[in-house]
Amino acid sequence: MSSSNIWLDHYPYEVKPTYEYPNQNVAQFLVDTAQRYPARHAAIFFDTSLTYEQLLDSAYRFANYLVDGCRFKAGDRMAIMLPNCPQMLISYFGTLLAGGIVVMTNPLYTEDELTHQLNDSEASYLVTLDLLTEKVLRVQPRTSLRKVVFTSLKEYLPFPKNILYPLKMRKEGIRLKKDYGPKTLPFSNMLWQSTPRAVIYEVNAEEDLALLQYTGGTTGTPKGVMLTHRNLISNTLQSVHWSYGAKPGEEVYLAALPCFHVFGLTVLLNKSVYTGGTLLLIPKFEPDVILETIRKYKPTIFPGAPTMYIALIHHPRIRKYDLSSINICISGSAPLPQEVQEQFEALTGGKLIEGYGLTEASPVTHANNIWEKRKNGTIGIPFPDTEAKVVHPETGEAVQIGEIGELVVKGPQIMKGYWKKPMETAKVLRDGWLFTGDLATMDKEGFFSIVDRKKDMIIAGGFNVYPREVEEVLYAHPAVLEAAVIGVPDAYRGETVKAFIVVQADHQADEQELDRWCRRKLAAYKVPRVYEFRDVLPKTMVGKVLKRALVEQKTQQQSDGG
Repeated sequence: MSSSNIWLDHYPYEVKPTYEYPNQNVAQFLVDTAQRYPARHAAIFFDTSLTYEQLLDSAYRFANYLVDGCRFKAGDRMAIMLPNCPQMLISYFGTLLAGGIVVMTNPLYTEDELTHQLNDSEASYLVTLDLLTEKVLRVQPRTSLRKVVFTSLKEYLPFPKNILYPLKMRKEGIRLKKDYGPKTLPFSNMLWQSTPRAVIYEVNAEEDLALLQYTGGTTGTPKGVMLTHRNLISNTLQSVHWSYGAKPGEEVYLAALPCFHVFGLTVLLNKSVYTGGTLLLIPKFEPDVILETIRKYKPTIFPGAPTMYIALIHHPRIRKYDLSSINICISGSAPLPQEVQEQFEALTGGKLIEGYGLTEASPVTHANNIWEKRKNGTIGIPFPDTEAKVVHPETGEAVQIGEIGELVVKGPQIMKGYWKKPMETAKVLRDGWLFTGDLATMDKEGFFSIVDRKKDMIIAGGFNVYPREVEEVLYAHPAVLEAAVIGVPDAYRGETVKAFIVVQADHQADEQELDRWCRRKLAAYKVPRVYEFRDVLPKTMVGKVLKRALVEQKTQQQSDGG
């Protein structure tokens, strides 16, 4: 990397501009750490702990069952449709140990969304919760799934919660089964019937895929981002070097970010395991649970999304809790308001910094310094071994300092490409540079700021929502003539989804009807929260809806007090 990159002047003394990254399987992280800290808690899940020795034992068992009992081959895809729980860790590392490719799958997906991802990835196996097994079995005939592995949260709950859990589910109208038929396999049986024989598939880290992480596109069509072992290893180590003040074998990570998203996967799961940390696994973000977890286990590192910090700041009993154990917080997924940063730092006494990344970069490319110079309102400076520049969106030529252009990045964490989409890959990967689609500026000290995000994309509560996908669902409703979806400011979620609707002349539809329709076809975070019915929508001369005009009208209404 050239020393002419001006941001290097703001690197802490402890951080080098370049590092070596091992050519190995990502699962080697677990193997090495289990040797260094066998008795250290790798994870704690509602008072049940799992040591590194126990985690590796279970991961070996999972891998050996796949290879010996399922004829699982290197390169086969394993979909993991789990929240943050011990089974997610075991499945992730077990699949990698067996040479498989992990396909992280959002448990909130509808049947249509799940069917698309399974078919596109050609996943052979899927591991999920008993709560979701019947949904998966309904889509299985339309996919290449050979086996569905099911597990239950109660398997790793302490007494008496493991006894009360089925009763609670039954009270909510959910009846859990011990057997879901011949196409399924209990997760617990895989571990009991297998052996903890040491096994790790030797990979070519630069070429072999570790992860297919699905994301939306500007067209609304989800794409599988191909992340190699080297991609994940390098971004994990970049994150470790950036937080140089963290102590190996001592840190406790509050794992509230879902690890089925690449942000949580890298800055929580991979990073914690590499450094011998303890993961406090939270399956669902609930402020009361988070605060009690902080009180009991004293986490030191808390990566999150702005909505998480906002929820805690405004919790009615926040002043009754001691948050002083928290030293490091890295905020991503959405812009971090300065007021939130200042308030949360005042509550904890720790540091809360904003970073930037995208799925195609494993995901982190930029971050503010944790203990050295930072600039509020910026995404900070590029990570070690990461180059970045701002270019003209049309010509690709670098723009002057302070000018707005498209942010492009290059580094070892940049994806191999989009799964089975060479043309889409060629559009965003050029000579090793990833064209992010985000408009940005760089100041004279090398600090970058995002001016605008990818066209039309909405980030609601840390989740990416692509308007085209929502619009297509709305258009499928028989009463909808026209639909346009935009993001509007929301005090808690950052942005929320708003739909503008024109109803067919001979039909009727109200907000409740469209809400029910969308909830049957979309994950909950994609469903519009606000509807506005209109007679017409503003359009260009060729008939394309002018979303910019809708945004401007909304802004004008707000400034007028409407």
